[in-house]
Amino acid sequence: MSSEDFLEARNLGKCFGERWVFRDVNLALPAAQTVAIIGESGSGKTTLLQLVNGVLRPDEGSLTVMGLPVPETSLESFRRKLGYAVQGAGLFPHMTVYENVTLLARLESWTKERFEARLHELMQFMNLEPELTDRYPYQLSGGQQHRVSLCRALMLQPPALLLDEPFSAIDPITRTEIHSEFKNLQEKEQVSALLVTHDVREAVHLSHYLVVMANGAVVQHGSTDSVVASPESEYVKPLFEKHL
Repeated sequence: MSSEDFLEARNLGKCFGERWVFRDVNLALPAAQTVAIIGESGSGKTTLLQLVNGVLRPDEGSLTVMGLPVPETSLESFRRKLGYAVQGAGLFPHMTVYENVTLLARLESWTKERFEARLHELMQFMNLEPELTDRYPYQLSGGQQHRVSLCRALMLQPPALLLDEPFSAIDPITRTEIHSEFKNLQEKEQVSALLVTHDVREAVHLSHYLVVMANGAVVQHGSTDSVVASPESEYVKPLFEKHL
């Protein structure tokens, strides 16, 4: 594994019962970049994300994240290094924006001065007004909820960010705005982001590196520009012809 890699999978496989989601996955994904994973439903995109997060364990092969195997114990400490944002924002409905975003920092015993400074920094960067901190999720627009979700995921300044269809439930105009904010934030913080999405345009727009999955395998991966310019199969080529 190169020091410049965020993730390395060797002969990785995962099955549920007798059904293999994927097998023989071999990947080395770059650090400090956004890597997008695209593919049809059931291709294993979210399963791969859950292996990275330690929610699932491999049935074959090995997986290394940030230079170390995904641990079998002390998962809580490991996950503190992985910000996580999901479809539908996933905010706690009984907590205010302030409480949602600062939750992990308070659990980590950050000082109030420190976590409030980080909260202010993130809110400002995501174009969220300070007065929103006292509101509950139901009092926010969909776009605001997703911005808050990203703030929460980034609160602890994690070196890596896992994103599972985080922008799929918002309207196209708002999505474009959040895409721009996310790209600026990723570049500023140099976080390694792993983005699962069905949206080919979104994947190409946000990512530096692209992974295409189909039929239980990785069918192509490489820099986004190279994959788009030189699709290697009859499965990959139509993805960009139809959607770009």
